[in-house]
Amino acid sequence: MGPLTSKKSKRHDQAKLPVKTGIADYAELHCITNFSFLRGASFPEELVERAKRLGYEAIAITDECSVSGVVRAHTAAKKSGIKLIIGSEFLLSDGCQIVLLAINKVGYGQLCHLITCSRRYAEKGDYFVDKSMIEENLLADCIVLWVPDLVKKDGLLLNEASWLKCQFRGRLWIAVELFMRGDDRLRLRRLEKLGLNLKIPLCAAGGVYMHDVGRRILQDTVTAIRMSKKLDELGFDAESNGQRYLRSRKKLGKLFPIKLMEATLKINEKCCFSLDELTYEYPKELVPSDYTAHGWLRELTRIGICQRWPQGISQRVLKIVEHELQLIKVLKYEHYFLTVYDIVSFARSQDIFCQGRGSAANSVVCYCLGITEVDPDKVEVLFERFLSKERNEPPDIDVDFENDRREEVIQYIYQKYGRDRAGIVASITTYRSRSAIRDVGKALGLDNELLDHLSKSIYWWGSNLKEQLIDAHINYEDRTIQILVSLAQSLLGFPRNLSQHVGGFVISENTLSDLVPIENAAMEGRTVIQWDKNDLETLGLLKIDVLALGMLTVVKKSLELISNYSRKPISIQDIPREDPKVYDMICNADTVGVFQIESRAQMSMLPRLKPRNYYDLVIQIAVVRPGPIQGDMVHPYLNRRNGKESITYPSDSVREVLERTLGVPIFQEQVMQLAIVAAGFSGGEADQLRRAMAAWKRKGGLEPYKEKLISGMLKRGYDRQFAEQLFRQIRGFGDYGFPESHSASFALIAYISSWLKYYHPAAFCCALLNSQPMGFYLPAQLINDAKSHGVKILPIDINRSNFDNTLEFESSFERINSYNNVISTPMLRIGFKMVKGLSKEGILSIVEARLAGKFSNIQELIFRSGINKRDLESLAAADALSALSGDRHRAFWQASAVDKVTDDGYSGSFFKDQNFLKNDFNIDVLLPTVSEEENIFSDYVSTGFTLRKHPITLFREHLNSYQVSLASELDNIGNRISAKVVGLVTCRQRPTTASGVTFITLEDETGFINVVIWPSLGERLRPIVRQSMVMGVIGEIQRSDGVIHLIAQELVDLSHWLGSLESYSRDFI
Repeated sequence: MGPLTSKKSKRHDQAKLPVKTGIADYAELHCITNFSFLRGASFPEELVERAKRLGYEAIAITDECSVSGVVRAHTAAKKSGIKLIIGSEFLLSDGCQIVLLAINKVGYGQLCHLITCSRRYAEKGDYFVDKSMIEENLLADCIVLWVPDLVKKDGLLLNEASWLKCQFRGRLWIAVELFMRGDDRLRLRRLEKLGLNLKIPLCAAGGVYMHDVGRRILQDTVTAIRMSKKLDELGFDAESNGQRYLRSRKKLGKLFPIKLMEATLKINEKCCFSLDELTYEYPKELVPSDYTAHGWLRELTRIGICQRWPQGISQRVLKIVEHELQLIKVLKYEHYFLTVYDIVSFARSQDIFCQGRGSAANSVVCYCLGITEVDPDKVEVLFERFLSKERNEPPDIDVDFENDRREEVIQYIYQKYGRDRAGIVASITTYRSRSAIRDVGKALGLDNELLDHLSKSIYWWGSNLKEQLIDAHINYEDRTIQILVSLAQSLLGFPRNLSQHVGGFVISENTLSDLVPIENAAMEGRTVIQWDKNDLETLGLLKIDVLALGMLTVVKKSLELISNYSRKPISIQDIPREDPKVYDMICNADTVGVFQIESRAQMSMLPRLKPRNYYDLVIQIAVVRPGPIQGDMVHPYLNRRNGKESITYPSDSVREVLERTLGVPIFQEQVMQLAIVAAGFSGGEADQLRRAMAAWKRKGGLEPYKEKLISGMLKRGYDRQFAEQLFRQIRGFGDYGFPESHSASFALIAYISSWLKYYHPAAFCCALLNSQPMGFYLPAQLINDAKSHGVKILPIDINRSNFDNTLEFESSFERINSYNNVISTPMLRIGFKMVKGLSKEGILSIVEARLAGKFSNIQELIFRSGINKRDLESLAAADALSALSGDRHRAFWQASAVDKVTDDGYSGSFFKDQNFLKNDFNIDVLLPTVSEEENIFSDYVSTGFTLRKHPITLFREHLNSYQVSLASELDNIGNRISAKVVGLVTCRQRPTTASGVTFITLEDETGFINVVIWPSLGERLRPIVRQSMVMGVIGEIQRSDGVIHLIAQELVDLSHWLGSLESYSRDFI
């Protein structure tokens, strides 16, 4: 029950358990949830659970042209022990309203197909259905409830009824919905007369929008949001009362004749479909006609073995391959592996970088198929622990593709299987704090300025909306503000619309709409199904993740840039493995821009863990996660690695599981293995434990495993202390532990990106800038880091820059022969894409016009390229026209000669006269010189970075008078010694594992400063912590294993130094 539920509503509840009395039985046949977006005001689970408490025989979930909420309802119904009927509500183009209920599996498929046709015919988020579509889509296995609109004239109602009766003979009922509006008796008599005249039976129905009457105000609110009206202007668009909720059977018995309630039971008996009946078949066309699926998979694996091990495969690995193939055969997953292989093969044939990861992706079979590059000799093969007979679901294989080219892969899937057999998994967009405040505020008619203030003031790490708004300084005695916050809080988590999953695809052998409806996505050329990944997991349906990974794009672009200045092209295979110099850089935490190990937490761990090989990187990536941190696994591992703590194992079985991580469980797989070898869990029970670990924070459910785990370990001779410790570690993984299978794949890319950064910093930085936005760092920090590695950065130049950032060379430069020398000689030229406000069309016009030669002045630039005034001013603001005009002021003066753009070009411009501006009219006399400070701030405004002095340098003389240290000087300050620093705020983090501690990264002209803010100081100076762009910190130096932190004791907000510049920080919850 939501926070707005009134006390009075409790009277509408019956006992917690259904009580069978003399009251008539009832099945609710017309009920929408909040998955009828901005119509329903309750979750499917809430409706199902209340229906059970009220003693209903069944409940039908009938969202409008949708089955998005039915899997959640299905799960709740099974748990509650109430029957679920699946249906959908439709409003035909002529205003006829019907509810379709699936009688059986065939009927469910017919219902899904109609929803698909209706949704595909309309724009995203809408649907269209008319009588002809109903006639074309055979609905022979569906029951139809007609909800007559009695406002219509009798003739229209008779026409509707006649048509419906003709289409659904013997399966049509008139739904009688009574809402205590004063006309119930009249309405009932009219419907009875209509049914009698046309010989159509009647049934009771609730027309339910909410599970409890207390949701009335929220239902009105979502109605106002949907209709873009204020609450007090809804009028007849709002419900006249709160009767559209699940009412008690006693109350319904007073409203409806007994025969109408009995009719709901007859309809309930006819509807026998359950989602458990759905079956799924993998695509089969990938198997040649002269092969079986297993035979073809075995043949492809054999070919892969010859390619991977040209000198011959070891008997150990061959034995693993055979074991995996046999297990795949038993579980009949050949088509799954072949489907993934086909997608990866297409990508490689188009030179699209990709890398598989996941529980099964690191199997030897996947290595042979080219799905992954993780050598099975480098990590323990865990395939059999994740593909078991007990698991009864497909293995997990995610494939990452270059971000820039993933769309090609997506369209290949659509083309190969057709849109009727393939669709992207849905992602449910839900209300969060800012969107809830804005939408509810508009519904309440609040001022936009106030709503802007509130949404911008939201404190992103508060536990509820009131805490998040603590700095907004709002008057909670104001009744309107109370209503706003209460309603917005109630709206949090409500679904807003259906969007796309990041890359999950469902591909079927048969028509996909027999399983789930398909609708248009917002992005052109894409379609999505109406279920999200959790729904698919619940029903055990195959999902293939076709994901975008920005770092693969960076690697691809880096290799292309290096190939351009090398004597022969370079590929990933040419990158030497296990280079000590690369690991030296990693151990020094010089990893800005490097995949997975660039965050502050990772950079703080690197000097402590000191990775020296690939498997060390695998551990490094996995250990800095909430799971190992909460499970108290990090410090024991570091202590054992550094010889500060002895390594012991309570048994040989445990040693086999934990030896590679020094006796400490770091990976999810190890926790599952320990449950098997130490506590006697079966493989299926261990997988259930894995699921419980992932969900216990949200749903609970981990405690039942505690007794089984501990008693199983005690029974096998392990002491209680070890058993309790293991359970604490398992519970820690509920805060997100990392699988070894994922970490192994990520470690490969982390090493490759590290190698590129060390040996080719200019190419790596150029590729990073061309792949933005991605990662932890903004272009300003990436550029500063490249400069610190000796890379010369060249400014945006109208005659030299291109669309992307590019590399330039001195005329004496010769192509390199060896890739393994540090190459910092290329100069990085900033491209036009970095200019804020400059259109893509304008850039392409400039680059194309420049093919005929450089521009000599601004008027020539305009005549030849045809760019508009807005683009010209953007270039002037970014100082990109200095080669033509000298400086920003002069460029702006000349750009101001462009009056306005019309359809025929620059008809309002002085530049119509080609003789104009043959001289500069003594501009040097008329215009003031641009100061260094103005240039620096203007750079930030126009591009987000500067190639001039760091902004803090402007204040260094002033700071020196207050003994403020540089970031580079902190190395020379002793442990626990006080220090003062000032810098730009580049990152704020407050991890859930940090017990309220806030981590802030500052940047000055010499580097980064890691600041730690304890909760007491953070709460006292919360506005500074949250909003400051330039921060002064007084604190105490803390040194640990080569990592320096400044423990803050006092904070000063110096943001006014930057004037009106936008925030420079990337904040992570």
